[in-house]
Amino acid sequence: MKTVIAMGFAALLAATGGGHAAQGAAANDPAAGYPARPIRLIVPFPPGGSNDILSRYFAQYLTERLGRQVIVDNRAGADGIIGTELAARSQPDGYTLLFASAAFAVNGATRKVAYDPLKSFSWVGTLGFGPSVLTVGPALKIGSAKELIAHGRANPGKLTMATSGGYAHFASELFNHLSGMKMLVVIYKGGFPALVDVMGGQAHVNLGSLIQTLPHLQGGRLKALATSGSKRAGAAPDLPTIAESGVTGFEANNWWAIAAPAGTPSAAIGKLSAELTRYLKLPETMKRFQAEGVEAEIRTPAEVHKMVPVEIAKWKNVAKVANIRN
Repeated sequence: MKTVIAMGFAALLAATGGGHAAQGAAANDPAAGYPARPIRLIVPFPPGGSNDILSRYFAQYLTERLGRQVIVDNRAGADGIIGTELAARSQPDGYTLLFASAAFAVNGATRKVAYDPLKSFSWVGTLGFGPSVLTVGPALKIGSAKELIAHGRANPGKLTMATSGGYAHFASELFNHLSGMKMLVVIYKGGFPALVDVMGGQAHVNLGSLIQTLPHLQGGRLKALATSGSKRAGAAPDLPTIAESGVTGFEANNWWAIAAPAGTPSAAIGKLSAELTRYLKLPETMKRFQAEGVEAEIRTPAEVHKMVPVEIAKWKNVAKVANIRN
């Protein structure tokens, strides 16, 4: 079933008789008939990126499994803060969810936000983790990450590193710092515009989402040099990691998870978590994720609650070490 985007969320609720008053009994007791109306999945980034791609896969699955429309609602802005704030302020009834990523932890570590990253959400679980990929465009005749690092060190300030904001920015700044290359880091409004400039020769280097970069690698418009995880990526096993390429201690992984406003009934969280676990165990999910450069990994709500503060502390330390001012 195709995810509905054209109709506004409120309009769709009205069309299906899904207002709060009409569904009061079911909303008050989510264990009895949850979900009784459409669910909104807020994605705090624009269409086309890794968050949007993965959210639509899961929304389609949930729609088919639950028999209620799961609507992807892109609310981009401020590196994910606008959509996240909207989710935090939403009614905790199980009918608004947040598609979160590593940007959630980066923002919680480095910015003043109108929600508490540790207390404003109940976590449903993770979908998986994914490394970034270090690439160069045709303007650089570079064959490996080691060659790039040597060239950058010999030419400080002469290379431009294009990146989007949030997690990608921090991972790029960390690489720039630990590699000693002193590249000029330029922040774009999204990952795709950054890639376009690298492919066009207006910028030289990108450390971006593997899920977003793969199609351009396959088309030969970018050259992949290394990946950012602690181990080689399943989607690109021939590529060394950045740590293997001489940047000792470098590791940066994006992650994706589902959250709901704090106070969402445990019955709704439990049902959604069970569906997420089932989804991640499907062979077609594993195959699709691997093709996109994502490693599916199941973490329970309790495990994600423990993971988030660790992630926030990590990126807070990165900001300090790399002298990043977000």
